Amino acid sequence: MDIRKLTKEEVPPIELLLLADPSEEMIMGYLQRGDCYVAELGGEIIGVYVLLPTRPGTMEIVNVAVSEEQRGKGIGKKLVSDAIRKARIAGYNAIEIGTRNSSINQLALYQKCGFRIIGIDPDFYIRNYSEEIVEYGIECRDMIRLKLDL
Repeated sequence: MDIRKLTKEEVPPIELLLLADPSEEMIMGYLQRGDCYVAELGGEIIGVYVLLPTRPGTMEIVNVAVSEEQRGKGIGKKLVSDAIRKARIAGYNAIEIGTRNSSINQLALYQKCGFRIIGIDPDFYIRNYSEEIVEYGIECRDMIRLKLDL
């Protein structure tokens, strides 16, 4: 598996990005401000993440997605580890990520990668998404914010 940055001429894998964020409008907004990285296996894009600077000294991973067929194989962890490495090389002091209160597997993954919960943005998904999101029978309402000092 290779992870590489998409060029500005390449079309981002929107269908894959929509697996992690159901709003194409939100995705297009952060794609304009950040860099999109894809994981390829045999010429096929199987994973993606978007990395962007948010404030001095801090980067944020704003989307991490792995194709449904490739889940459970450690690809998500490799994508997050790659983002951490890129932020360190670029000289950032911290990297952050936010996820849904209902995203149980993602919360576990990010903590296994060294992130710590630093806060909750109550009703983030209610304010920013028009359609209800439900995972594991849990209504998605709040964004859980996590941070890793580099």
